[in-house]
Amino acid sequence: MIAAIDKLIAYWQYPFVRYAVVVGVLIALCSSLLGVTLVLKRFSFIGDGLSHVAFGAMAIAAVLKFTNRMPLIMVITIISAILLLRTGQNTKIKGDAATAMISVGALAIGYLLMNIFSASSNLSGDVCSTLFGSTSILTLSQADVWFCVIMAVLVVAIFILFYNKLFSVIFDEAFAKAIGVKVKFYNLLIAVVIAVIIVLAMNLVGSLLISALVIFPALSAMRIFKSFFGVTLCSAILSVVCALLGILTAVLGGTPVGSTIVAIQIAGFGGACLVGSILGGKKR
Repeated sequence: MIAAIDKLIAYWQYPFVRYAVVVGVLIALCSSLLGVTLVLKRFSFIGDGLSHVAFGAMAIAAVLKFTNRMPLIMVITIISAILLLRTGQNTKIKGDAATAMISVGALAIGYLLMNIFSASSNLSGDVCSTLFGSTSILTLSQADVWFCVIMAVLVVAIFILFYNKLFSVIFDEAFAKAIGVKVKFYNLLIAVVIAVIIVLAMNLVGSLLISALVIFPALSAMRIFKSFFGVTLCSAILSVVCALLGILTAVLGGTPVGSTIVAIQIAGFGGACLVGSILGGKKR
């Protein structure tokens, strides 16, 4: 134990470790807020679909040789999020089918473009890092960190400022519309926030594991708490703790960051289920 602490202190001297911890905690916090919203609105699968869209957008940015790929990825993912959340009402292709179609299509096109136009000698490694977040969180620049900080602050600010409105839209759109809430605007806001978090989370856990980062903390919190505020707060705490433990474990053990975080979240979900069953038994 002492050796592990000494090793961690030694690693802490390196900027990339500090950057990873800061960005990981911020992304985990934002993802937990987003996760509660998606689970309650039954939009869980959209996070997975948009993560594949972000992978395809990243491939396009790489082919075009953009030095800063984040703006293009963000724009494409936001547009896709808006389109997905608007499907199902006035379209022939319903929401779940549209999500699956865009998800698989973007993933296939992205991988195809990377194979055709890539100049990298380690294509498999690049793809693996993008899909599973193997090393990307440990290669962040200071500019990347500041971008994540700004985006995280905006997401948290939006959630706090529009908490009551989002609450009403999430639980009962018909009632929210009846009392004058601009439901379409807040659904659009949710779509934009989803896209922003998906793009940021790519650096932490990779495209294929983003859904776990978004969904597990919310589901774990729901096993213990029943109120919206309690679930949101517990989800945020669990997400941050799991991300922090995952990053530190990956740094010390040399394991893939994204997979390590998800493994810890699975363990956390199991613990939450146990706690929930114990608390439920006591109430009876």
